[in-house]
Amino acid sequence: MELLPQPSIHIFRIRVDEPMTTFTDLLVSAVCFYAFYQLSKRKIPGRTLLYFRYYFLLMGIATALGGLVGHAFLYLLSFAWKLPGWITSMLSVALIERSAIQHAKPYIKPGVGKAFLVINVIELVVIMTITMITLDFAWVEFHSGYGLLAIVAPFHLWVYYKTRDCGSAFILLAVGIASIAALFYMNKVSFHTWFNYLDISHTVMAIAAYVFYLGALNLNKPMKGENRSNLPEQPA
Repeated sequence: MELLPQPSIHIFRIRVDEPMTTFTDLLVSAVCFYAFYQLSKRKIPGRTLLYFRYYFLLMGIATALGGLVGHAFLYLLSFAWKLPGWITSMLSVALIERSAIQHAKPYIKPGVGKAFLVINVIELVVIMTITMITLDFAWVEFHSGYGLLAIVAPFHLWVYYKTRDCGSAFILLAVGIASIAALFYMNKVSFHTWFNYLDISHTVMAIAAYVFYLGALNLNKPMKGENRSNLPEQPA
């Protein structure tokens, strides 16, 4: 049975559309900004964590734009105003891809790492261009799925296989949780008008974002009971 759209609410006479969807988008944003702030305080050197920090910053901005511009106040704007959030989201995914490739560099052939860093830029530019021309969110979904399942997961799986890196284990878990969010979204599984498939997927994404944060905190740390013999002395 198809659910009715979420009724608009008014806050200080300001109309807010899809209020629960807006709130859950902002929930993801809050987790990402928290992760960015906490990682920035630690000032851990290396490109792996640098890319990870800015992944959280851009994803926080993207989901804030998605909630406020893409849902709450889109009635004041045109559909094309969804693009800033979509583009920022794609940039953030490209950064977590680069972080994964960078982290795996000590365990792969140099040419492989360089090739994937180039592919990372090419696929970002191509898919971003198609998205801006078509205004089709499916390309944003494709880019996110490709980035997490074809790049982030395999590279961290290889690092985990080689080193039992605790951070990579958390990141693999986070990719799995993000995949659950995608399944709710793609299959439009809703519980209620006030907690529809968008709200569910955003809530699960917030959990995934926190687990990604735990992954970032634990990169280059061995799993409990493992030794550090295969791990680099400095962050990659």
